Order: sequence, then C-alpha cells, then structure tokens
Amino acid sequence: VQLQASGGGLVQTGGSLRLSCAASGGTFSSGPVGWFRQAPGKEREFVAVMDTWSNRPYYADSVKGRFTISRDKVKNMVYLEMNSLKSEDTAVYYCAARSRRIVTSSMHRAEVYDYWGPGTQVTVSS
Repeated sequence: VQLQASGGGLVQTGGSLRLSCAASGGTFSSGPVGWFRQAPGKEREFVAVMDTWSNRPYYADSVKGRFTISRDKVKNMVYLEMNSLKSEDTAVYYCAARSRRIVTSSMHRAEVYDYWGPGTQVTVSS
C-alpha cells in the first residue's frame, strides 16, 4: 500500500486546512489509519486515528475539538479537517495505515503502523 498525503500549506492562526490521504495498492479497510505530525526538533506525535472496523475516531488532546478525521470508503481516502489552527500545529503531517486490526489503546503508537506517506507541510503563521 502506498500512501500520499496532500493539502498542506501556509495558513494564518485561526484558519483551516483539510489534509487528504490517498491509498493505492490497497484499501483502508483492515487496520486503523491515522495522522501523525512532526515539528522541527521534536519527535513524531500522534494526532488522530480512525478505527476502520468501528469507524470511530480518536484524537490527541491537543487537537480534540479542532480536528476531525474522516474516511471516504468509495474514494479510498482519509481526511483530516483542521480548524482553529494554532502556531503549535506547525509540522509535517503524515498519514499512516496498518494492515491488521489492533487494540484501541495502541492506535496512537507510530511503531504499529505498516505504511507511511511522505508527509505534507502545514505552517501556521501568527
């Protein structure tokens, strides 16, 4: 499975962006699909994940209430709608997918994901 994230860009504080993640060579129908981000000098961190079996989303506390993850089964796409953006949201955003199911409590761990896209830059200016 190859993943390709897009939709990043430069936005002012309080603005919105929608990231898209397209899958080729496979579908988002087995394991979870998530978004992670990495800011300069920081470790990669969990942002949001969609459990494709239950269709339930889970979010990092830092983005809860501002970001929404969703999935389009027909188009084989996953999206991350980001609202009320803050300067601390500036990072490279990556989509990731796992080929098999996993317990919810592990979905935030980057190491459990099998496939990663190349990332898209999100810059929030104040």
